Amino acid sequence: MKKAKIISIICAAAMTASILGGCGTDSGSEENDASETTSIAAEAVSAESKYKLSNPNADEVTKEVYSYICDNFGSSIISCQQESTWKGSPNYEMDYIKATTGKLPAMRGLDYMNGDFKGVNQRAIEWWENGGLVTICWHTGINGKGYQESLDDVPDFDKLLTEGTEEYNNMIANWDKAANALVELRDAGVPVLWRPFHEFDGQWFWWGKGGSENFIKLWQMMYDRYTNEFGLTNLIWVLGYSGDVKDGWYVGDDYCDIIGSDTYNNSTNVNAWNRLVKLTESKPIAFHECGNVPPVADFERDGCMWSWFMIWHTDHIIGNDKANLTEVYNNDKVITLDELPKFGNKE
Repeated sequence: MKKAKIISIICAAAMTASILGGCGTDSGSEENDASETTSIAAEAVSAESKYKLSNPNADEVTKEVYSYICDNFGSSIISCQQESTWKGSPNYEMDYIKATTGKLPAMRGLDYMNGDFKGVNQRAIEWWENGGLVTICWHTGINGKGYQESLDDVPDFDKLLTEGTEEYNNMIANWDKAANALVELRDAGVPVLWRPFHEFDGQWFWWGKGGSENFIKLWQMMYDRYTNEFGLTNLIWVLGYSGDVKDGWYVGDDYCDIIGSDTYNNSTNVNAWNRLVKLTESKPIAFHECGNVPPVADFERDGCMWSWFMIWHTDHIIGNDKANLTEVYNNDKVITLDELPKFGNKE
């Protein structure tokens, strides 16, 4: 067990003991009056309730995963790697990381791009059953397909956001394909860090082209549909900004669980971090895409210990300096697959 995790456990135990009145206090002392005890208890409750899933009906294993992410935020960084599926093996990136560092990432990044619902779900279930965490994004056009459509489509947002129009109905039919795939993962007991409509404030994908107000409506529409109509109790909603983190695009505390940013400029993305921390204090923050991952010492120096980093696939992971990648994956403050706890009922 890594040093940071041991310290975290000791601190948690100490806090619990102090709340119960059994750590560092004299049970017979009358100096700690009721008001002081009430104050300590209130602070403890506040600390425990700082991070809450937006969906109060989330299933127990999803709550467990979210609690783990929140507990480690600020002290440890979860390793994550985006997969590709066109380099001979869907484990191309994972095999490379294992061969280079001796480790595997704790979290696997997948993409429902081009309607690969069956393949993504199969790999997600396998990764989860092998002890890992799963995050899924979705490059899709308004009505389906993949990356190019996500860039090229130019919607009429007035029609798109109006129930009953042809544009609305076609978009919803596409959304429901992903929703049904996520239902399959729910029924298989797989929590998903769900990152739709990523890099929205960059406005290069269709979902950002209508501006911030239309994007917020779009996001909240999907959230409500997936949560209330499909009963997706296994989703942890990740709101993924671009590197700029523009003002006015926040969807609200009730509609997301984790906020984040990405950049490919070889930095720790500290400028985005400094903007994200001003948006809300109630969400962990993730570095949800990068090219070259910086040394852990750089994250510490810049004061931005992200919840996780995720290196993008193919040339991006291969382009990382091998010595640095090995140091990162073997650093005491980076969580790898072999160091995750056994969530839920897994043996």
